[in-house]
Amino acid sequence: MSAPISRRGLLAAVGCTAVAASLRPAVAAADDLRLGIQMYSLRGYKVDEALQHARDLGFRFIEFYSGMFPLDSTPEQIAALKKKVADLGLTISAHGVNGFGGDAAANRRVFEFARAAGVPIITADPSPESFASLDELVKEFNIRIAIHNHGPKHRYNKVVDVLRAIEKHDERIGACADLGHFIRSGEKPVEVIRLLKGRLYGIHLKDFKEMQDKTTGVILGKGHLDVPGVFAALEQVGFPADGALSLEYEEHPENPLADIRECLEVARGALAAA
Repeated sequence: MSAPISRRGLLAAVGCTAVAASLRPAVAAADDLRLGIQMYSLRGYKVDEALQHARDLGFRFIEFYSGMFPLDSTPEQIAALKKKVADLGLTISAHGVNGFGGDAAANRRVFEFARAAGVPIITADPSPESFASLDELVKEFNIRIAIHNHGPKHRYNKVVDVLRAIEKHDERIGACADLGHFIRSGEKPVEVIRLLKGRLYGIHLKDFKEMQDKTTGVILGKGHLDVPGVFAALEQVGFPADGALSLEYEEHPENPLADIRECLEVARGALAAA
């Protein structure tokens, strides 16, 4: 596993060198904590435009989803998109959310895509019958699975549901904690992070107005997300430097750029105050 992240590393990743200089010395290298974006936040744009926006916003790491990088892409399409990403100075941190079921051959095809695309973490919604093949696939491909929660009524509603699912399975099967959906499930994000210590490979950093099923996405910190507490908890649990820490903003898909910028400013302010 990689070394734990540092707050200074996150600041470097989002271009806040002035604020970073005011923090205590980092434990890890300056770019070890990598704040990226889940590209679903930019779903209102075609992929080329979305990638350009991601870079212009200051991100260096991106988590793709199948709407922008389909699992059935041809080798030529994979190579072309990887080149576009690299040419913009971006790095793929993860891909998902992808389903897994009892068809071992279908599960393998997702891993084969991930290997070809250079995806180190597959954000996933695996069914119970998928785990036998997933245990073998994570060993063979050395690609991690990060189970994503989708809030109330979902099989991974509460953090305990994720913990029970990964118990006794390969350590490369862990969690992508969608902090917004955990809020919808009545869970406290900081406590979720602490409970998932050692098996937390991804974060979807987002906030919701109410701790209930039907609610509205808001700017970070304007709902129930303790942003400074989240960053402190990530450092405390040793969130891996190569984990997929992805800002996700679901509102206003036709033009979310101003809101995403505001979310970034909140993250910077929380780090400066920590």
